[in-house]
Amino acid sequence: MVQDWIINIKMPIPHFKKPNRSWRQNPQPPIKPLRDPLSAAPRQRYSATQFKRRENFFKIALPYALIAMALGLLFVLTAFAWYSRDLPRPDKIIDRTIAQTTGIFDRTGEHLLFEVHGAEKRTIIKLEDVPEYVKWGTILTEDKNFYQHEGFDLKGIARAVIKDVLTASSAQGGSTLTQQLIKNALLSNEKVISRKIKELVLAYQIERKFSKDQILQMYFNEIPYGSVVYGIESASQYYFNKAAKDLTIAEGATLIAMAKAPSHYSPYGQYVDELLSRKDFVIGLLEQDSKITADQASQAKAQKLEFAKRENTILAPHFAIDVREQLAKEYGQKTMEEGGLKVITTIDFDMQQAAEEAVSFYAKQNEEKYGATNAALVAIDPKTGEIMAMVGSRDYFDMENDGNFNVATMGKRQPGSSFKPFVYAAGFAKGYTDKTTLWDVVTKFGKGANNKEYEPHDYDLKERGPVSVRAALAGSLNIPAVKMLYLVGPENVIARARAFGYTTFEDPSRYGLSLVLGGAEVRLIEHTSAFATFAAEGVKREIVSILKVEDNRGGVMQEKKDTKEERVMDAEIVRELTDILSDNAARTPIFGAGNFLTLGDRPAAAKTGTTNDYRDAWTMGYAPQLAAGVWVGNNDFSAMKRGADGSVVAAPIWNRFMRNALKSKAVEGFAKPTIVYPDKPALRGDLETGTPIKIDRASGLLATDLTPPSFVEEKIFRSGHSILYYVKKDDPLGPEPTPEERDAQFNSWEESVQGWIKKQKWNSDGATPPTEYDNLHTLENKPSLTIITPTENETIKNTPLTFQVTAEAKRGITRVDFYLDNTPLGSIREAPYNFSYNPSGVTNGFHTLKAAGFDDIDNSETVQVNFNLFLPTTQ
Repeated sequence: MVQDWIINIKMPIPHFKKPNRSWRQNPQPPIKPLRDPLSAAPRQRYSATQFKRRENFFKIALPYALIAMALGLLFVLTAFAWYSRDLPRPDKIIDRTIAQTTGIFDRTGEHLLFEVHGAEKRTIIKLEDVPEYVKWGTILTEDKNFYQHEGFDLKGIARAVIKDVLTASSAQGGSTLTQQLIKNALLSNEKVISRKIKELVLAYQIERKFSKDQILQMYFNEIPYGSVVYGIESASQYYFNKAAKDLTIAEGATLIAMAKAPSHYSPYGQYVDELLSRKDFVIGLLEQDSKITADQASQAKAQKLEFAKRENTILAPHFAIDVREQLAKEYGQKTMEEGGLKVITTIDFDMQQAAEEAVSFYAKQNEEKYGATNAALVAIDPKTGEIMAMVGSRDYFDMENDGNFNVATMGKRQPGSSFKPFVYAAGFAKGYTDKTTLWDVVTKFGKGANNKEYEPHDYDLKERGPVSVRAALAGSLNIPAVKMLYLVGPENVIARARAFGYTTFEDPSRYGLSLVLGGAEVRLIEHTSAFATFAAEGVKREIVSILKVEDNRGGVMQEKKDTKEERVMDAEIVRELTDILSDNAARTPIFGAGNFLTLGDRPAAAKTGTTNDYRDAWTMGYAPQLAAGVWVGNNDFSAMKRGADGSVVAAPIWNRFMRNALKSKAVEGFAKPTIVYPDKPALRGDLETGTPIKIDRASGLLATDLTPPSFVEEKIFRSGHSILYYVKKDDPLGPEPTPEERDAQFNSWEESVQGWIKKQKWNSDGATPPTEYDNLHTLENKPSLTIITPTENETIKNTPLTFQVTAEAKRGITRVDFYLDNTPLGSIREAPYNFSYNPSGVTNGFHTLKAAGFDDIDNSETVQVNFNLFLPTTQ
């Protein structure tokens, strides 16, 4: 695979002329005849005998020397040919597949959360992203003639060989950067002559194939920095938690210093002083070569280096590991570890820090006071479904307590009362309202799956009598919640929960009525997503943790563009639910006004949950922009201390996180619900303070349709019945059930209600509701009226108008009222019931006369006739 860090370089490859291997042989100059030693010639240095011996030696030795030189040259050429026979092609340095580190980043791409790698940890970088002082510091330290030589430095090699021989060691290097690149990329580190020969041959070939800058870029991406870290970019991230382009002079010089012997010069080892000394040496070379100024050199030497702490090399560890697993499933293990992917996740780095801080802030307190060693938090954007923060456990690196276990995604724990909103939401969908009265009295619900009588209690073991759904949910009362679950049916609640995205629910019959108290198990991430759906007014959005994945060339492999969403609950139902969960006044009687479920002036809806044995404590809540869920407990499922309920150990974490996470966000409010209350006392809240009954004032009995409005009064009697007395559980808006239609649970529920009423002595004042109906306002007691004058359609030509009526009644007539076209004219209280009227402003034509007769308790009858008014007009 051709790597993008080579392909994308738009730089001409230098062309090297092939060296001229031929030369012209000059003829041997003629040998001058020797002068007579006796002649006047220059004084000879040797005697004749000595000269003869020397001449004979050279004549004999010269052929052997020439033969030796030829054999030596032949040997060298043969060795080079032999060791070059199976050398990799120079192109292999770019054609080979290079293992590159996959980087997992936050949503901005600025914070590296985790580098995923196999045997090598490597992130490719372009030469232009390497600071100039790092580039020149490397050249000056490792290969000052880099831009002059053609792959190897003969002087350097000779110098190294001589020193190695003199010191009887193999410590002296003579390798150019090109040779080091070959050693790291194509050959082994074996210290034998054969590898050196191969290295020299390849160095020459690569120098002919690539430009100096291309070679330098490859070098910066191949150089090892200790452990599994390869390349300047990975080293910069590993040791300084920053990109190479952001390295300071001191930091860059440190990495250059380390390159000579990464293990020896490791900042985490025992030779840190030597590392710092060599760092200053590199800085000195840069200053000496005028690559930096004297002031820059002084400041760089004085800079205090801060190396990354190794235990913090993974940011948002549980989330990052979860993303790594997703990548492995999607693209395979090899691509995930070696493909050099760039992964942009949904994590908001500031929110992640706020989440970790909130968990850490209360961790020690929860452990010391309540024996809670672990906590987890998930935050989701309701408008996108994106995970904004995830803390899978209190401390990922705490292996003793299984800190690396991700409770958020893997743990299945009972949600306690934090599941109650889903039960009440199902009730709202059926027609029950926030004012529906549910009796909070200990009630037997029959035998459960364990063949034992199911008789739930509130957490404080108290009974509160008739309470509204609003008070029951806001106060997290158990008994009313179980009753609501019975009214709507566990199977309906589980179906609705599955639509919200829960994957852990099984057969409803397994849970029974304990479902509403957290009898099932949930995952924190799915639980939080469900509350995010509440924040989104019933629109469920797919949980998302990855925004974009790029390959090592920058090509987009995966990108989130559209949010997958589905409406799973009517908006009005969710608004009603949210209105309750954000009603601090409703929860105050149980939690107190200054509880951890409020966010000051910012509207917030929240619900706590605690299992009966204190194994799990929860707080789930949301603002319009953010939903968050917190779980507190122990990984080994051991119980916390008594009193470790959600409002005590989880709510403070939720509150601290939400305040910090939203402090820079605008305040948004929840939409108010539009609730239409049916005309049924049990559904509109009349039963919470007693039973409202319409009474006839005259008889003191129950009013009927014949009872006139003037004699109807509504009285509240301190008595009542269970809701099954007033409604059919599957049709709460329909007619009241007859005694024969009563539900199977009616007798048990009614018995507990009446027992509580008796115990409270509601009827100690003797006021009991009537059982009989009004017997005074009857058809027999209605008056009888007849209009004598005018007759039907009679024409009247004179004034005043005279109306005559006869009336009688069993209880006597107390008055007769007269109306003209529905306009009151007056009343006659004694017989005869005659009424005179002088019309004023009444036009000619047909009109209606109406007479209404009443007795002493407003039994009444009304009669009317039509007449034609024809009065003469004035000329």
